[in-house]
Amino acid sequence: MTSAPLGLQGAYLLGERATHDELRARLLDVAVNLLESDGPESLTMRRIAAEAGCTTTVIYTMFGNREGLAEALYLEGFERFRRFLEAVPSRRNPFELLAALGPAYRQACLAEPGYYSLMFERAIPGFEPSERARTLARAALNILDRVIADCISAGYLIPTQPRKIADALWAAAQGAISLERAGHLRDDSTYTAVTTATICCYLVDKDLAPPVQ
Repeated sequence: MTSAPLGLQGAYLLGERATHDELRARLLDVAVNLLESDGPESLTMRRIAAEAGCTTTVIYTMFGNREGLAEALYLEGFERFRRFLEAVPSRRNPFELLAALGPAYRQACLAEPGYYSLMFERAIPGFEPSERARTLARAALNILDRVIADCISAGYLIPTQPRKIADALWAAAQGAISLERAGHLRDDSTYTAVTTATICCYLVDKDLAPPVQ
């Protein structure tokens, strides 16, 4: 037997996978746009299929049921945030990178209002992510843990569990973003103030740290 059939089979499987991923991405885009524009009642398999130009069987096969679709949207939102943060250019030292991740996180949240509402505002009543989904969601933000660990190693932040600082920073960021989305804050000044203040709580020496941008 020659290697050609295996090569052809491999190419076919890759093409099939690419088509599957493309369709999955389109279905998630359709669903999150419906959620944002028409509310959770619009998230029916029939409505999504009609908007995406496919059959309901395809959606059931891909996601199982409405709960499976909601969880896929939840995870996709965190994956998009991960890609957004990972795209932040590196800096001369880890503290400067940590400072740059703050504005980037806010931009990611505001750029994805449909996903944000599902991830943090219970946009789909009754939906509860599984423990597996929550674990994967938090892992998508591990860049914060890694950069904070580098800041601790470099002597900028006090020795402690990086996750402890990351979660405090995340909580501060989420509070300000939620208020901004609700119309209580007009710009990013409060977001910058609370995230900077949170980081400052863990500084070894404020004189050692470059200014937070």
